[in-house]
Amino acid sequence: MKKTYKIDVDCANCANKMEDAAKKTAGVKNAVVNFMTLKMQVEFEEGHEPKTVMQEVLKNCKKVEDDCEIFL
Repeated sequence: MKKTYKIDVDCANCANKMEDAAKKTAGVKNAVVNFMTLKMQVEFEEGHEPKTVMQEVLKNCKKVEDDCEIFL
């Protein structure tokens, strides 16, 4: 399952850090962050609840870029 989320991030480099952090989160099959549209598309692994996984994605993103935001 794929879902798209609106994000708030200051620069393209920060967006890349968010993408890497999201990809390393358990339950995420793939993640793509588009800085120009301020959106993150996340593909979830089978059997994982998107809402729960996205809470972990947000925590991981905050570790690498503390002023980023994902609107769940």
